[in-house]
Amino acid sequence: MQKFILHLYRLKGRAEVNPILMQNNLQQLYGNIDIYLFDQLLKGRFDECQKILDVGCGNGRNLVYFLQNGSEVYGIDPNPEAVTQLQVMAKILRSDNATGNFIIGTAEDMPFEHNSFDLVICNAVLHFAEDSNHFDAMLRSIWKVLKPGGYFFARLASDIGIEHLVTPLGNSRYLLPDESERFLVNEQILLEYTDVLGGVLFEPIKTTNVQNLRCMTTWCIQKL
Repeated sequence: MQKFILHLYRLKGRAEVNPILMQNNLQQLYGNIDIYLFDQLLKGRFDECQKILDVGCGNGRNLVYFLQNGSEVYGIDPNPEAVTQLQVMAKILRSDNATGNFIIGTAEDMPFEHNSFDLVICNAVLHFAEDSNHFDAMLRSIWKVLKPGGYFFARLASDIGIEHLVTPLGNSRYLLPDESERFLVNEQILLEYTDVLGGVLFEPIKTTNVQNLRCMTTWCIQKL
């Protein structure tokens, strides 16, 4: 991230002489964005989303595009160093987006008002749940801050396609073939939560199998 911030400073200075340099630089435009989130941008799914929250934002890899395109952007993450890096990057990209929008905190205990965001991103966070209760608390906390009609985009680990390769550890946590430990969901759990929360899929559930070492599932819901 520090290299990327330095890269932004360099490009900003060069762009004052030649704006085409910024327009043609994919990293400058999108950062290290999740490819499945990028897919939704290409489809125009979030074109009308004005207020955006990234839960588990880290150093802001998924927020570069939104910061540069007029959205009011927020982020929350338990890692203070990552939040500080995001604040620095945001100030470079968008001086009028308050750095105070990026705060230290957890998914299950967010201080934001209910029904306040048009889009909530939660990328590679939910599979760190300690158990089913923790997973439920994170989801419901996220759902509360999403506006009716708003979009929830999540990427999380699942056992879809590798059911016979994971080892149960208890509390819905599993040992994966890549030797990581994760809280895993399956398609049934995701469909049940979609219904219970009062949402509808705006994209079919999709899963990427990484050489049978782990599987990452994209879960996209619109709040009714």
